[in-house]
Amino acid sequence: MTDALLSLALAAAEHRWRRPEVNAGLELSITGGRHPLVENGLPAGVFVANDLDLDPGAAQIVILTGPNMAGKSTYLRQAAVIVLLAQCGSFVPAESAVVGLADRIFTRVGAHDDISAGMSTFMVEMTETAYILNHATRASLVIFDEVGRGTSTYDGVSIAQAVVEHLHDAPKLGCRTLFATHYHELTALAERLPRVRNQRVEVLEEGDTVRFLHRVVPGGADRSYGIHVAAVAGLPPALIARARDVLAELERQRPLEPPEVQLGLPIELAPDALRKELEAIDPAALSPLEALQKLYQLRARLS
Repeated sequence: MTDALLSLALAAAEHRWRRPEVNAGLELSITGGRHPLVENGLPAGVFVANDLDLDPGAAQIVILTGPNMAGKSTYLRQAAVIVLLAQCGSFVPAESAVVGLADRIFTRVGAHDDISAGMSTFMVEMTETAYILNHATRASLVIFDEVGRGTSTYDGVSIAQAVVEHLHDAPKLGCRTLFATHYHELTALAERLPRVRNQRVEVLEEGDTVRFLHRVVPGGADRSYGIHVAAVAGLPPALIARARDVLAELERQRPLEPPEVQLGLPIELAPDALRKELEAIDPAALSPLEALQKLYQLRARLS
């Protein structure tokens, strides 16, 4: 025990940690928060500190958007580390922090399967999500990173949105939640759920390149910059150019735009030609993208 306390004291003195205010409330307010391991692996002064404010009565859920490599996962993890250190009696890597006690810290991060149990990556993700939703309380801190990414786009968006709504509305939950996602559609939830806030990791576009600023600011992102990240990773330039062409074509067709018409109309209301074409389609033979493109073609003809 003495060794543990001495180690925490030395870390606090060496890395400019500050004493947090720990109370019995549910507010989590961090100014200039840092991830101690990531910061230690970078040159002095390089790590970008960020603030965080969560309160079940006001800003209960933060939906965090932004590209890969921009720092979303670091931001999530540093919040959990700061809460854990504070409740251990340690100083924390931040300029200041007010930490309301958390009965438990739940995290759903990373992607992995469980071959021995016959569980796919998506099944593991859903099982862990179910555990969190069934065991969290109003006093918990919940961290979700990319829920719904292991399945098709519409399924993933639907599940992710339903999870946010459940965390917000379920009487036994209402817990402080950080929810990182690439589904930009979820940012619309802040307009109708009073305790949801949007934040994004800021990037700076410079021609065909982007620079990650690692700074968390209010508002939602509208792009994921996946092709930029692929270029940084070293994929061949010809491949990157082709990916940009494909993206431009897909954005022109807008196959992922939410349907603007009611799709539950009886098929008898469709013109005979469209009805026959629909009956001839084998959904099992189409990829998700082909199915979406076919749907938009039929909608265009119906209009």
